[in-house]
Amino acid sequence: MKVEIYQDETLDDLQYKGLKLIQKKDGFRFGMDAVLLANFADVGDDASVLDIGSGTGIIPILIAGKTKARTITGLEIQPDMVEMSLRSVEMNELGERINIINGDIRCWSEYFKPSSFDVVVSNPPYMNWGGGIVNPLDSKAVARHEILCTLEDVIGAAARLLIPGGQFAMVHRPERLVDVIWLMRKYNIEPKYLRFVHPSFRKKPNLVLIKGNRGGKPYLKIMDPLYVYDQNGQYTDEIKRIYGKGENGVE
Repeated sequence: MKVEIYQDETLDDLQYKGLKLIQKKDGFRFGMDAVLLANFADVGDDASVLDIGSGTGIIPILIAGKTKARTITGLEIQPDMVEMSLRSVEMNELGERINIINGDIRCWSEYFKPSSFDVVVSNPPYMNWGGGIVNPLDSKAVARHEILCTLEDVIGAAARLLIPGGQFAMVHRPERLVDVIWLMRKYNIEPKYLRFVHPSFRKKPNLVLIKGNRGGKPYLKIMDPLYVYDQNGQYTDEIKRIYGKGENGVE
């Protein structure tokens, strides 16, 4: 379906089932972390999914392409991001499955009933608010810093919105891992799977993927590391599979 693309935007081919995404040329643009999270979450057939802080809509669109989820809802506080996401959804003809809502996760009860989702995912801001000079109106700053919501806001809301036994999946920075696990347990989401993402074999991890279940029993499985580049500077076979059998993805 044809939709309008503005002069300050790009139309990017996601190299997966013909899916495309509209993004700002100079605004926040999604990265590999979003792609890895969409692949990491366990989304069953007919599942109801919520993406907290959906930004450009990349995670709902990828989950729609990769799974048979019944509905995927994106909650995003920035109106311009929501408008752009809705055009991407329309262009991919996914309006029957994806719904993007302009709203604040801190006011989740205004949009959703408790225990409404089988799966909740989030690629939240990584950086604590208060470090350095940050423009709170800049989309990049909002995406990267805890300006409009905190890690606790995200995890606390996810716990209330998940059905009993439902799964919460998140990507974050390793240096915030203690905070993530502590908050998950505080809100009765038991961490079940943890995976570190390394740029290459000899570099320390720069991302961590974690998923847990609301009310789950204590047992954490540390998964094998995920390496992005091999010794020749090429994507590893697993990254190629995630991006679609070696096709060039958007980094």
